[in-house]
Amino acid sequence: MAVTDKDIADLVARAADANAALMRGDAEEYFALISLAEDFTLMAPFGGPPTHGFDMSSDRVAALGRFFRAGRTALELVRAYATDDMAVLAVIERQTVEVGGLPDQDWSLRVTLVFRRDGPAWRLVHRHADPLVKGISLEQAAALARG
Repeated sequence: MAVTDKDIADLVARAADANAALMRGDAEEYFALISLAEDFTLMAPFGGPPTHGFDMSSDRVAALGRFFRAGRTALELVRAYATDDMAVLAVIERQTVEVGGLPDQDWSLRVTLVFRRDGPAWRLVHRHADPLVKGISLEQAAALARG
């Protein structure tokens, strides 16, 4: 079954609503809107090795919700790509939020979301995010690469 423009629009709207909920600290609403696949991978904006799977325990979901507070968001679609059973959204999550106990700040991220169709549902199989929306110099990138 081919992915339609409506499918993409629905995924973009759901991703925007889910991210807005998470940035307000409502992780339960995020996971009500975004279903993770069992083989989900995450490349977090902090770097490090990718993680596989996700601990959906109530403690982990609650902790994730406490990490974000008072967020205001807008999702900018850069490009969407689709096959019959997969959709990729390249987006910019433009947001200000209190994150990890830090004061309210710009926390905009460049994000790639990969969804796979599972029957009538779409499941998120991959998320890659980085905070390089404003760009950095070659020297800063080299310093990050060196660790």
